[in-house]
Order: sequence, then structure tokens, then C-alpha cells
Amino acid sequence: MERFTISLDDSLARQFDALIAERGYGNRSEAVRDLIRAAIESDRRRAPPTGHCVANLSYVYNHHERDLAERLTGLQHDHHDLTVAALHSHLDHENCLESVILKGPTADVRRFADAMMARRGVRHGKLNLIALEAEQRHAHDGQGEPHVHYRPAR
Repeated sequence: MERFTISLDDSLARQFDALIAERGYGNRSEAVRDLIRAAIESDRRRAPPTGHCVANLSYVYNHHERDLAERLTGLQHDHHDLTVAALHSHLDHENCLESVILKGPTADVRRFADAMMARRGVRHGKLNLIALEAEQRHAHDGQGEPHVHYRPAR
């Protein structure tokens, strides 16, 4: 493990310590590691999509909007290769929250998420995307076709 030292002015250090306490971190190092990971992931999101990812697409929509629920479900079925699971929650008499877990090529996941969020009646859409990296190809116990497992990028 590598160590490095940073200097903060007193006001920024107090604000950082308050953030650490609010989020329940055990120490500054854990908080700094998460901030660095978030910055790296943010840069990955700005880069042209490559590789594979896992993602959570969350959005709110008005279920009274004509055929919108059916169109959203249809779009998920059309992309069943990307859609891992979906959670549907009724917020009130008009609005529903859906959270869709996606996995696949990053460019395809982004296109799908953009198409879902662009539907008329969908509001407050947000895609949280985590880059994956391939581990070695293998078959389980020598049976079946070799395949690739993906894990979160480091």
C-alpha cells in the first residue's frame, strides 16, 4: 500500500472531518480512497464508452401518461440482454419510481438508458454506471464453454 501526505487549511479540514463523521467513515484514509475512486469513475463516464459495465438506471414517471408503463416495459424486453432486474415502487397516486439494473457493453447500456430517460413522461432519470474489467476466460470444472467473468474496475 502506498502512503502520501496532504495539507489542508483548518476550515477545509474541519469540513472534511464533518463529512467523514456524517457518512460514518472510520478514518480520513477510507474517505480519501472513496473520493479518489469517485473522481476516477467520473472521468471514465466522460470518456467515450468502452468495455463492459454494470449500472443502475433510476427514474420517476407518471403512470397515467398514456401507455408509458407498457412502452417502458417493452423497451426493457427489447433489451433483455442488458436488463438484469427491475424494481417498481408506487410513490403516490400518479408517480412511480423504477430502478433497473443493467449489465453489458458500456455503449449499449448508455444508449438504452438515454432512450428510457428520453421517453415522454419520464422525469428525474439518473444513470449510475460502474466500469467492469474482464477476468480470465475459463470453464467451470472443465464443463461447458469458456466464458468471461467481469469485476468492478480498480
